[in-house]
Parts: sequence; C-alpha cells; structure tokens
Amino acid sequence: MNAGIIGVGHYVPEKVVTNHELEKIVDTNDEWIQTRTGIKERRIAEDGMDTSHMAFNAAVEALKDADVSATDLDLILVATVTPDQPFPSVACRIQERLGAKKAAAMDISAACSGFMYGLATAKQFIESGGYKKILVIGVEKLSKITDWTDRNTCVLFGDGAGAAIVGSVSEGKGILSYELGADGSGGDHLYQDEYIIMNGREVFKFAVRQMGESAVNVVEKIGCKKEDVDYLIPHQANIRIMEAARERLGIADEKMSKSVHKYGNTSAASIPIALSEDVKNGKIKENDLVVLVGFGGGLTWGAVALRWGK
Repeated sequence: MNAGIIGVGHYVPEKVVTNHELEKIVDTNDEWIQTRTGIKERRIAEDGMDTSHMAFNAAVEALKDADVSATDLDLILVATVTPDQPFPSVACRIQERLGAKKAAAMDISAACSGFMYGLATAKQFIESGGYKKILVIGVEKLSKITDWTDRNTCVLFGDGAGAAIVGSVSEGKGILSYELGADGSGGDHLYQDEYIIMNGREVFKFAVRQMGESAVNVVEKIGCKKEDVDYLIPHQANIRIMEAARERLGIADEKMSKSVHKYGNTSAASIPIALSEDVKNGKIKENDLVVLVGFGGGLTWGAVALRWGK
C-alpha cells in the first residue's frame, strides 16, 4: 500500500503588512529586506484569529479537494510551534470543530520542518494498514511570538496554514522517500524565549548546507537523478537559501516554488501553503516528481520525494 497526498488546502489571513509599513516601526527599508530575504509582504492574523482557526480553514479546503468526509479521518496531525495554548492540542481543537469523531489527534513540534515530520508519520500509519485517511496540517501564528521592535527578525515572519489529506494511492505514486534529522547542539541558534531569537548567520549556513543535501538524498534513495526532479518546494524562509537548494539540485528557476515574497516565513505552514497553491495553479502535474525540503529550529530538517497523483 502506497501513501500519498490526495487533497490539499491552505488559508492565509486577509491582513497584509508590507515592507513599507515596517519602515515606520523599525529602522529598515524595503530594498534591504527584499535584497536579503526576497520578502515584500506578509500576512498577519487579527487578534481574534488564533492558530486553530487558520488550521480549520485549511483543513476544510483540503477535505473538499480530496472528497473526504471529516468522519472518515483516522488521525489528525498538526505541525506547529504556536498552538493556541499548551494544551489541548491544536489537533484536538480541529477534531472537535470538524466533527472528526473517530480521529486520534496530536501536535508535532519540529518548527519549520514540522510538515515533513507530519508527512513521514502519516506514511507509516497508512502503509502499515493501521489508518486509511490522515489529515496533516502545518500552521503558525508567528506574529504572536515576534518582537516587533527587533528589525532583524520582525521583517521575516508571517501567519498562515496549509493542509494535506494523506491516504492510499496507486503503485508508483505518493511519498516515495523521506529524510528527517535533528541537531540539538544548534538549538541556541534559533529558539523562543518570550519572542523568536535567531542567530541569522549560523542558521543561514546550516540551512544552505542541509536543504541541498537532504533534497539530493531523498532523490537518490529512490534511484533517481537530480535531473529527474520536476518541481522543488523548499521551505519559504529566504530566497537566497532557496536558490542555493535549487542550484544544488541543478533544476531550472521555473521549477522551484516561490511564495516567500507574498507570505514571508510561515514556519511549518510554508511548504503546505506553497504546495496547495502550486497544485491549484497547475504548476504540479500528474506523475511529476516533486521534492519538498525544509529546515527549522531544533535544529531540525526534513525532505520528502513524492510522485504526484492518486
């Protein structure tokens, strides 16, 4: 039994905060932000909208896309580092709101790599025959842990949610390989105290090395070559890091997903948001070999190679 993605959905808040608006808050400018990060604007959730609200909206869209009822779900996995509260989990909140009465539910904390951890976990349950339909969500409300007086970090982050329904797919399709990893010795480079604290230089060096390496590894695991990759969806953190991963794979610019300019770094939500948009925009086609790759606080990393289709 092969596990694959059979439906996708995403949600981003309506409120847009541009670089020019941030110029009024901290000592920065639009040119500097775009040159260093590729970010032009980001979405910020209103005070009354918490993480579970965004996750619910993305989940509803993914269920509709997969033509799956919430009552058919066996498990809900939510990747987030910004839950509504320490407990109950966001996954339990979603289970209740969806009416997914038979679904088990839990959150995963792997920062920006969380969606990769969620997909790899879902794959095990599907292929073992334990569960048939699993909802995987990556969602963050980073605005609530962002220090809006810190010009080095406040320009980077945004809010949003992306979701996927994972189920059985035909032979040769679905999640073909994955790689998950962690290096706890680098935990002090990116962490939350009250707000997000980041050693940008160290995180940049780690990300450039690890994203490219992991992307190549999952392709080689399935006996394919770099040139066989049809589409790359890297974690939308920084355009320079993304470009380094693309160059390591040696694929054309138009074969890499780019939404960092619109949404900034949405952590665990960035890859599923990009995936959902690209599927709906027709950039990902039947039988395409797609690589998803991300890195995050922990330090963590994860990559997935999948053959698109049911």
